[in-house]
Amino acid sequence: MAFIEVRNLFKCFKKVVAVNHIDFEVKEGEMLTLLGPSGCGKTTTLRCIAGLEKPEEGDIVIDGKPMLSEGFVHPSKRGIGMVFQNYAVWPHMKVYKNIVYGLKIQKIPKQSIKERAQQVLELVGLDGLEERYPGQLSGGQQQRVALARALVGNPKVLLLDEPLSNLDAKLREELRFEIKSLVRRMGITSVYVTHDQAEAMVISDRIAVMDSGNVVQIGTPLEIYDKPANRFVADFIGTMNFMAGEVVQVLQDTEAIYVRTEFSEQMLCKTSSMTPTTPGEEVYASIRPEDVEVFAEPPQGRENLFKGTIAHKAYLGNFLYFFVSVNGTMIRVQAPHNLPREEGDEIYLFLNPEKCMILV
Repeated sequence: MAFIEVRNLFKCFKKVVAVNHIDFEVKEGEMLTLLGPSGCGKTTTLRCIAGLEKPEEGDIVIDGKPMLSEGFVHPSKRGIGMVFQNYAVWPHMKVYKNIVYGLKIQKIPKQSIKERAQQVLELVGLDGLEERYPGQLSGGQQQRVALARALVGNPKVLLLDEPLSNLDAKLREELRFEIKSLVRRMGITSVYVTHDQAEAMVISDRIAVMDSGNVVQIGTPLEIYDKPANRFVADFIGTMNFMAGEVVQVLQDTEAIYVRTEFSEQMLCKTSSMTPTTPGEEVYASIRPEDVEVFAEPPQGRENLFKGTIAHKAYLGNFLYFFVSVNGTMIRVQAPHNLPREEGDEIYLFLNPEKCMILV
């Protein structure tokens, strides 16, 4: 059941379209992530849900109640908790006062405030730090203060706008799992904004990939990674080899086609109903580096086997990263960390037809 519905949402700033008539739903208790590059409209969409921006067209429905079409509902009346990118904690207030400030404005009874504050302090791992000022906390602890402040009012919806972008890589990785675990335990419907695809993959139940104000694909992390809707999605999520080519043959009653590329007369690839193709059409044969198999000697009886030369090698600890030149086309390959191959060596690449997809 949809708890948040975004319907035909349109928002522009002067002549610049920020959000272009988008539709999506967030199920009750789900964590949906809006993912995309800077300027794609994800934060504007989030601010429209929060009531911090008024769209020109469309509606937002939260728990069955329209926020726009039956009169603009003020942010304070939407049952929303929000965590901002820059923490937005008051430096002159101690942790406890930062967290309960909103409850005091609502004139909640003191005992209830105290009980709620203690619960969220324990929940976010700040128990014992309530008498410290934000300047006495680490970046991760300050972000926990912001999270506690958003949760203390028992919101229906939690909105998070790139909450980890100001933290170092190690702390970001830790807090991803903490936020995911916390939100699931509380069962809060959440919308999370980030430009970090790894963060989105870890934290999300579903991902909505945005580009130029449009939602170009919505799906689970697995669906987005394994079955990208187009070249933009495939390039933004993970790493992909794109090899420009032309369809030369469509195999009847199968999901397979042959493509002519710059380095091969024919290459077998997988297609789908999402990307119907016809002979002569220009497409991209695409495969992820981890799906390319490497051999020192050519195995027998395999299509899509190509001989190449290692142009560049990078050691990344748990694997090697090769840039392999195949008749002048550079293909990125992820190989076992102990593979005894150096720059200048010749190797054979098997581009598995089951993993080689067609994108436009």
